[in-house]
Amino acid sequence: MKKNILLTGGAQGIGKIVARELLAANYGVTVFDCDGEALAELRDEFGTNDLLALEADVSDEAMVKAGIQESLEHFGQLNGLVNNAVFQLFKPFDALTLEEWNRALAVNLTGPFLCVKYAETELRKAHGAIINICSTRALQSEAGTESYSATKGGLLSLTHALAMSLGPDVRVNAISPGWIDVSGVKKKSMAKAYQLREEDHRQHPAGRVGKAEDIANMVLFLLHPQNDFITGQNLIVDGGMTKKMIYQ
Repeated sequence: MKKNILLTGGAQGIGKIVARELLAANYGVTVFDCDGEALAELRDEFGTNDLLALEADVSDEAMVKAGIQESLEHFGQLNGLVNNAVFQLFKPFDALTLEEWNRALAVNLTGPFLCVKYAETELRKAHGAIINICSTRALQSEAGTESYSATKGGLLSLTHALAMSLGPDVRVNAISPGWIDVSGVKKKSMAKAYQLREEDHRQHPAGRVGKAEDIANMVLFLLHPQNDFITGQNLIVDGGMTKKMIYQ
């Protein structure tokens, strides 16, 4: 019986590449996503019995509960949870509406809470792992990112709190990506690859802009049971960009 990883927001972007790499590593993968069009394309591209792609809004308690139950019926167990679903909106603070603020809270914070709440029992049984896809914006910001930065900061705090509450049965960590180019990893109606410039790559001490595979590699690392001494941590995957001093 294959290990089953629940991945939210797995139909596009970083999540899609994480799903692909999990499947390649012989995991079963349950994907939650609220975009039916993207899910249909995911099923067509990665169609296999090892992939269960479900349309679900992670902020909806009933959908999360039902989706986890369906995942258990399909795979028989739950070994890991990757909270990747996100509502990302950048706009001037004075133009940010309460509805938009609340949607960011619902998807980016309430969603992980609900997924952990209803996955906890099975994850404890499996001595599994939770990985929260956070952001370097939990640690530094740009103007107009208040709803995104605040919720990612909250997710970072939720990570270490859960590590205390669920340990030693379940280890809980966060990954904070920096600039990861997923402009071409979208559903067909939205995909438009950004033409990266040399100056974009030069911003990174590693010499290049990040790829979704960089995050998928860290997910696989943290899921591996041999790495069970790592919990409560925030792993920054940004090519060194956030450590670089820039003078203008």
